[in-house]
Amino acid sequence: MNEFVIALGLVAVMEGLLYAAAPFLMRKAVQHISELSDTVLRIGGVVAMAVGVLIVWLAKSG
Repeated sequence: MNEFVIALGLVAVMEGLLYAAAPFLMRKAVQHISELSDTVLRIGGVVAMAVGVLIVWLAKSG
């Protein structure tokens, strides 16, 4: 559970860093994402989850 909380904290740090460093680009990205179809968003979400699981698996096994 502790590792999960740490992971959530790191996600918040990374997202906050993006908004703080490049607010214009983040606003543009959010606008672009809102124009994508549900199917494209679902596929992107599944790919992101798979990459995340792979990263965690590699980190825990190494």
